[in-house]
Amino acid sequence: MTSLTLERLSVRYGARWALRDVDLHLDSGECVLLGGASGSGKSTLVRCLGRLIPQCLPGSVSGGVLLGGRSVEGLSVAELSRSIGVVFQNPRTQLFNVRVEDEAAFGPRNLGLDDGEVERRVAWALDAVGLTRLRARTTRTLSGGELQRLAIAAVLAMGPRLLVLDEPLANLDADGTRSVIGAVRRLNEEEGVTCVVVEHRLATAAAVAGRTVLLDHGEVVADGPTGEVLADRPLLARLGLKATDDAQPRWQKLVGPRAARDAEPLLAMRDVTAGEGSPPALTAVDLSISRGDFVALVGHNGAGKSTLARLLAGLLKPRRGVLLHGGRRPRPGSGVGVVFQDPAVQLLCDTVEQEVALGPRNLGRRDRRPIAAALAATDLTQYRDRAVYGLSLGEQQRLTIAAVLSMAPDFLILDEPTVGQDWAHMERSMDAVRRLHEAGSTILLITHDLALVERSASRIVVLDRGRIVADGAPRLRRRRREVAACASA
Repeated sequence: MTSLTLERLSVRYGARWALRDVDLHLDSGECVLLGGASGSGKSTLVRCLGRLIPQCLPGSVSGGVLLGGRSVEGLSVAELSRSIGVVFQNPRTQLFNVRVEDEAAFGPRNLGLDDGEVERRVAWALDAVGLTRLRARTTRTLSGGELQRLAIAAVLAMGPRLLVLDEPLANLDADGTRSVIGAVRRLNEEEGVTCVVVEHRLATAAAVAGRTVLLDHGEVVADGPTGEVLADRPLLARLGLKATDDAQPRWQKLVGPRAARDAEPLLAMRDVTAGEGSPPALTAVDLSISRGDFVALVGHNGAGKSTLARLLAGLLKPRRGVLLHGGRRPRPGSGVGVVFQDPAVQLLCDTVEQEVALGPRNLGRRDRRPIAAALAATDLTQYRDRAVYGLSLGEQQRLTIAAVLSMAPDFLILDEPTVGQDWAHMERSMDAVRRLHEAGSTILLITHDLALVERSASRIVVLDRGRIVADGAPRLRRRRREVAACASA
């Protein structure tokens, strides 16, 4: 059993405070939901628990962290990893092996466990997150959501007494979400593991957390029973959070007939097969996207959504079939803007403003008004001189959106843009995307978020195991009206 205590914990990056005098105590066996807006200090707190700050990452730290009543001062990251398991927001930063089962076994093997115990832990951890059928796969063939579940499995296999999950549900489909929530519940309730779940999907994480702590600008602004904290709607609104039901639907049931359009096709795929492995990520796909469409591309983890996005952006060639963009084969960067799941793969400059200005400059545009507008739309104006890698993951994701918006592409692809985002910032960024759409751009939004689809899309395309299984107009608004009518009856 492992308790956790923070005593006036403060962290400063240069002149900027990330945490300020945080006092917090978790009893052994508690499960706590930690929430707050993007940039509120949640990930900084997580990094302090495992001593990544200050041992591996720069930051001035004061105050104390006690594990089981004992200070972690003087302990190395490696020593703490035997007791604390941390899953970070970006799974790619903590995966080391080629195959799924080897990744899950990496930690237990380094603990010196015998082969039988290693196999038992690997089998349990992969089953807990729903990855048993993928244990022989290479990690490079996994989707973003599958990578996230693998990072969780690798930590679970270590048998931590304190489990810290930083946005574990961000890229997960409904099945993955149920698997992870179920694993946390079993660890907490049956084995007494103390759990900290950092999440923006508050309603889903609330199912396992009896207590909720909210941060704002590095300070604790709420701490109490989850039901009471999440019922404080004025506080949640002030922080830009929402705690409404965010359960994911069965998408095929929410797709109606496709409305006929006279607009000319912008993109056309005929009998396209693409992707590594067998079976390939996409098989015999036929798809046409017209100019001015706002398409939501949905489906489970590993369905082929990101592969399709890379094809449409000209970053991947089909193994078979024909793909045309404006009547020609697509070329990377030719009127196409892409926001990837992992912002780190597309951030190139030193400061925020330089990053947003890079695209327009490369296009020979001298008007700086689109740069200022993109910074304002993503709430980054006050960070324009900040180092890119001094931002939180959510802020980095908004920066990639701003960098693409500043170029006003004819075709914009957003691949899971909700990573690290609180609801207020996500709405603000999507308002800018909708304005771009109204100005004539075509949008492809890849997401698991029902509310985001409902607010934006005029068409839903559902992928399942590399094939399109539904394509039409959304029935979401009608469904919501029906639910509201039943509730008021």
